[in-house]
Amino acid sequence: MVYGGGGIYGIAYTLGVAHGLSAAGVPVEQAPALGTSAGSWTAAILATGHSYADVDALETPPLPTRRYGVLAGLARELLGDAGSPRVTVSAVCVAERRRHLLSGAQHALADLIAASSAVPALLPAHRVGGRLYVDGGLSSMTSLDAAPPARHTIVVAPLSGVVLGPIGRSQGVRLERDLRSWEHRHPGRRVTLVRPTRSIAAVVGAAPWALFDAARARAVYPLAFGQGLRAGQLLLADRRGLTTAAAA
Repeated sequence: MVYGGGGIYGIAYTLGVAHGLSAAGVPVEQAPALGTSAGSWTAAILATGHSYADVDALETPPLPTRRYGVLAGLARELLGDAGSPRVTVSAVCVAERRRHLLSGAQHALADLIAASSAVPALLPAHRVGGRLYVDGGLSSMTSLDAAPPARHTIVVAPLSGVVLGPIGRSQGVRLERDLRSWEHRHPGRRVTLVRPTRSIAAVVGAAPWALFDAARARAVYPLAFGQGLRAGQLLLADRRGLTTAAAA
């Protein structure tokens, strides 16, 4: 599983799709997961058995903030000091200015979330293993190109697709480039792309601040669940070739 970024909306979308896939019979909770930014929340929530209601109940800090550790503190309210070998996150190392993949087998999930989600100008960099990290989305909003090989990889991309306007189109171009890179290195493997539908895009809107609107995120979750459920049913009905569960 590969879960992309997209603010509070991105958490609701990726988690909704994942729960829908699970309801259809796709065992996403047991799958290794690579999360970027919002996707790091989803990977950690699924690995620890929490629900969308659990994360939605957390009090979102006012943004921007310079208070170090605010995001890690929120994540620890939910996850404690839990780790998980199934979870890997993408974050950009401040000193090296390049992407690192950090494992839940070595670090607490709360710290991985804080590092992967530290959007510059909104949240301070977070320290993991002696290094400062910022949002993994600065490198790629899905990090698909860095995902390990698997017989079947499902990519949930909250910000990709023409229905999201200019941002969605530009992110879609990057996702396709990452997909080509991944397929070149891992030929013959299956990839499923799940991107927002028009109904979801209509809820989110085009303004960047809407990605951090908790009310819009709550409205997105059941729509994403339905999309994930339909995508899971298609996956189980058709196990051949490349499936793209795109906007309908």
